Order: sequence, then C-alpha cells, then structure tokens
Amino acid sequence: MTTILVFGDSNSHGTAPLARAGQLDRHPPEARWPAVMARALDIEVVAEGHPGRTSVHDDPVDGSHKNGRRTLQAILESHRPLDLVAIMLGTNDCKARFGLRGWDIAAGVGRLAQIVMASDAGPDGAAPRVLLIAPVPVEETGVLAEMFQGGRARSRAIAPALRDEAARLGCAFFDAGRVVHVDPLDGVHLDAGAQRSLGLALADCVSDLLAGVRS
Repeated sequence: MTTILVFGDSNSHGTAPLARAGQLDRHPPEARWPAVMARALDIEVVAEGHPGRTSVHDDPVDGSHKNGRRTLQAILESHRPLDLVAIMLGTNDCKARFGLRGWDIAAGVGRLAQIVMASDAGPDGAAPRVLLIAPVPVEETGVLAEMFQGGRARSRAIAPALRDEAARLGCAFFDAGRVVHVDPLDGVHLDAGAQRSLGLALADCVSDLLAGVRS
C-alpha cells in the first residue's frame, strides 16, 4: 500500500486556533488535513506533526527537541518503506527569537529534504520522493502576535525561496498559502475549513506525483 509521511508542525498536528496562551485544543482526527488527504487518496498517511517544530533550529525557549533535524532520521526508519515524504515546516522558524530570513528558512527545510534523499527509507531501500510544502503565511494577530513579531514579512518570503530550493534539489513543491489562510484568532493556525481545503488540494497534488511515479 502507498504510504506517505507528513513531517510538520502544529498545523499538521491539527492544533486549533488559540484564544489564549497554553491552550492545547486540537481538531478531531478526521478533520486534520493529513487525514483528509488520506481519505481522498485511499492511502496510508503517517502524520508526524509536532507543535513548535522548527526545520533545523534548537529552540532556546521550548527546547532542542523542537528541532526537526534531530528527529527526522529516526522517524524515517520507524515508518519505512515510504513512497513520499511531505515536509511542511518553516512557520516556527518565523518566530522573532530566531531572526531568520525567508532564504534561511528555505535552506533549513532543504537540509531536511537532503536527509530524506540520502536515506534508505523508500521502497526496496531506495530514497522516498520528497514534496516540500511552503507553509501558510502568518499574521501578527491575537495571542501569538508578539511571539511572531516580524513574522508576516518573513513567512511571505518562504514560498519563493522554497520553490527555488525544491528546484535545486529536484523535489516537488506546493505553496499552501495559495490555497488557504490562517485564522485571525491567533494568526498562525488553521480552522476546520482550511484544514479540509488544504487536505483536498494536497490530495490532488500528491495524486499527480504518484501517477508520475507509476507511469
């Protein structure tokens, strides 16, 4: 059976928009975009969404375990064989504490793609295909506004830089910001409607990618 790994952050985890700091509400399992995509394609989707996950950076406040580079290899080995790895990270890299540019964030995500491409986590010990997903741009509103100060501009610089990085590495690319927007309640997370729309849009994208593999 075709298996896809989604390696992401809170929006892949299904975190609901936050009305207050420390809130842990989550959309129901069937409403999260990886599950929506799985149903549309009738395939297995492993959703590895970790709230607060960065691409390759230790978080000085929330901890080094938020660094995606520290966990990716183990996750690949846990779930192989994988036909495709979809990486949607970069939102947390936009936090003011990191002070990164869009190019820096895209380079971090590209480093994760290289780890996948150098692995034996695909069918017959080959590497899986990689889909790089530019995250939905953030807005500086609500309870997370100060944490993401400057994030509006940073997040909008990710997609063009990540498109170039995907082309350089030979990965597929998808811009989630062309399909959905964040909920203005906290400026970072997706409501249930956006989760569904993103899952369906990515189902179309992944269907085309898998068709290309089979042909």
